[in-house]
Amino acid sequence: MNAMITGANRGIGKAIMHTFAQNKYNIWACARKPNESFEAEIKQLAESCGVRITPVYFDLADEDAVKAGIKQIISEKQPVNVLVNNAGVGHCGTLMMTPVSKLREVYEVNVFAQVQIMQLISRVMTRQRSGSIINICSVGGMETGNGYIAYGSSKAAMIWLTKAAAKELGAFGIRVNGIAPGLTDTEMGHYKSEEEIQKVFDRTVIKRFGRPDEIAQGALYLASEAAAFITGQILVIDGGRVI
Repeated sequence: MNAMITGANRGIGKAIMHTFAQNKYNIWACARKPNESFEAEIKQLAESCGVRITPVYFDLADEDAVKAGIKQIISEKQPVNVLVNNAGVGHCGTLMMTPVSKLREVYEVNVFAQVQIMQLISRVMTRQRSGSIINICSVGGMETGNGYIAYGSSKAAMIWLTKAAAKELGAFGIRVNGIAPGLTDTEMGHYKSEEEIQKVFDRTVIKRFGRPDEIAQGALYLASEAAAFITGQILVIDGGRVI
């Protein structure tokens, strides 16, 4: 089985890469730019797990670069069984303090690039008559809060797009699902202030940060045959933010 994972060089994406490799997936590990330590890591991971991991570099804010990266993957003429759209950017800012230029910048990465990748990879999956697309969304796209007008709305857009793509692609044997993580112990997960973090914990059943590997296990499940009857769903992994 082969999987393409974006943002594989850190945080949730790195955890997904490790989890999929440990479960015998060959991987196209996508990142924004070359990095020696990242390449050393994937070489060691590939050898220890007995799989193939190929680094692919492109900037999600550059439409032509995305197209070139996907072309590189397709040129290998291997099935693309799973796409994990993970890479994204965060931004804090209220409605009145978020310039349209910043909104556009966040959407370029968190929405437009994700759609472009889905479009290009779904062409391969359509020919295969099979595939699983997993979009990493966020609970921030499911609930409103002050200060996240760009990030929250971009993730809300991805939730809608995930469900719409599931409807359109289901006839071709392609499943499309999303994962909405809550606060996760990554660089992006710590952008909130200590006060904001405590407020989240106060209304969460499991009062801690999620671990990246816990999100990765959700992605592994959605990619597997165990989830063959699941599409158009958003799997919330947030420690029970229900209080």
